[in-house]
Amino acid sequence: MAEGGTLTFTDPDGYAAAFREARINLTITGAGDFTARLTQLKLQHLEVYRCRENLPRIAYLSFPSERMMLSFPVGSRPPIFGGLALRTGDIVFHSRGERVHQRSSGACEWGLMSLSVNQLADCSEALTGQPIALPRASSVLKPARAAALRFKRLFRQACRLAETGRKLIERPEVARALEQELLHATISCLSSRADDNRKRNHTRAAIVVRFEEAISDRIDRKLRIPELCAEIGVPERTLRMCCAEILGVSPSRYLLLRRLNKARSALRHADASKATVAEVARNHRFLEFGRFAVTYRTIFGELPSATLQRDPDM
Repeated sequence: MAEGGTLTFTDPDGYAAAFREARINLTITGAGDFTARLTQLKLQHLEVYRCRENLPRIAYLSFPSERMMLSFPVGSRPPIFGGLALRTGDIVFHSRGERVHQRSSGACEWGLMSLSVNQLADCSEALTGQPIALPRASSVLKPARAAALRFKRLFRQACRLAETGRKLIERPEVARALEQELLHATISCLSSRADDNRKRNHTRAAIVVRFEEAISDRIDRKLRIPELCAEIGVPERTLRMCCAEILGVSPSRYLLLRRLNKARSALRHADASKATVAEVARNHRFLEFGRFAVTYRTIFGELPSATLQRDPDM
């Protein structure tokens, strides 16, 4: 039976954990109270997500190898994928098991669709007589206007049903008809040409993924950029250039943002009657408390003590 609904979040960690078909790490890069709305629709073979976020952030996405994933801008506030600004109608066809960065400079809306590799092959062969060629690296597709409009219309219809038509989407005939229409529209879009700029950009995006993986389990340790460059096998100048293009910040700035976000998460979930800001700062290798408080307020718009005193459910 089809399942759907919309969830609202004020905690970036809770929001990231709500995605069933992808692992997402969010690094908030601007001040304000985070809010996000996630609309989900699970059909027999397809899963559809509509994502709306209010703050600038850098997202690190890890996709499963057994599913094919598509991401695309929704509305007038698209994210930047792998250093490329997406336009309305663009669809990113992700490779199996891909890891990739996506960022926004403010509020953004984007969509995500997931389907099994076998279902994609079967549907493509039934409609076109041959299977869709799976990309070795993500491709930004530029569907024809009619195909893009059809895909967009069906995506919005699926989201509306998930949000307001729960009883209707639970009817098997409605869910089957919607899924078939979405599959047909998807196959039509996946037959489109890829953007050559994304192909040229892949090497730089892959370097930043290696950088991300190198720091992921050691973010609370003392990390030096020259040592990380030696580990991932690129000159420091190259890493700076790649991070500026893909992440929008320097490698050292990204390390700082990652550590500040971890400290913020710890403050949000700490017991204010037992924990102290100084203790949380030390645990995240911020040894100069005054500098930590100033930097924290500059990034998030409030003092760390204010975060600690907040209700974690707000």
